[in-house]
Amino acid sequence: MPYENLTTFFGKPVEDFQPGMETWDFAGAVPRFRIEYDSEDNVPAMLGNYAALPGAEATDALVIGYWQGDDSSDSSQVVVEALVTYAERFPNLRALFLGDIVSEENEISWINQSDLSALWPAFPHLEHMQVRGATDLALGRFEAPRLTTLIIESGGLPRRVVQEALAAGAPELRHLELWLGTDEYGGDSTPEDFADLFAGRLFPKLNTLALRDCAYADDLAAALAEAPVLERISTLDLSLGNLTDEGAEALLASPTVAKLSRLDLHHHFLTEATMTRLAALGPAVDLSEQQEPDEYAGEIYRNIAVSE
Repeated sequence: MPYENLTTFFGKPVEDFQPGMETWDFAGAVPRFRIEYDSEDNVPAMLGNYAALPGAEATDALVIGYWQGDDSSDSSQVVVEALVTYAERFPNLRALFLGDIVSEENEISWINQSDLSALWPAFPHLEHMQVRGATDLALGRFEAPRLTTLIIESGGLPRRVVQEALAAGAPELRHLELWLGTDEYGGDSTPEDFADLFAGRLFPKLNTLALRDCAYADDLAAALAEAPVLERISTLDLSLGNLTDEGAEALLASPTVAKLSRLDLHHHFLTEATMTRLAALGPAVDLSEQQEPDEYAGEIYRNIAVSE
């Protein structure tokens, strides 16, 4: 969730890299590069300082935090360019998180990303790619032969980015996590955009499918209930969305859903009776964070967990 900075990443503790540091424990910690709101430092320069350290080639994971300083319109482009510039110093990079930015620094839908397509050929050994923020985000049409985890966190994920993620050349992908968000923040995808994925034509090694923070969670559940992809995954995650009893009925009627190992529905709008039935369905089901609808001017609103 975008409320606390990472403390661990890729199996190691995360520590902030500070300007002027002359040593780093490459085996023991993952460096995070971020600046304060009014800082005169900048993340690309910090990356350059780190890349120049003896032993930097041992780096296997990097975390990029707040880069915008006092200009909230600054995108990640300069950070991406710096990463590509220093790529030869990180030949063993296996994990990258671009956007470890919490809400008190910048709301998730105000994080300005950029075109990330140059990162894929620069870091061919990437196994874990995680991005927070979808404004101006582009993945490009990319090949990532070792990628096992792709996570994109957003308050509104554009259809174009969904399509780029699903078109990835990632034969080893096991964990796909997309925060779909709401159309108020650019999330204009529909269940139809996932037709090939749901039909089982993509990512043959997929084990965890997480379509989270979705404003059309009922339609998504209905589309997934009989989807062939469920026959080969073990975990389905529809958490953080606005799932109601309508979507839950489709899941309950699906024999394939009942065979899953884990079903994550936390943050939902289900009734107690439906929760009881889901708890007995078969898989381990997370039904925490039951929500109540809001009413305003006679309209009922069921809000997703993360949008702004």
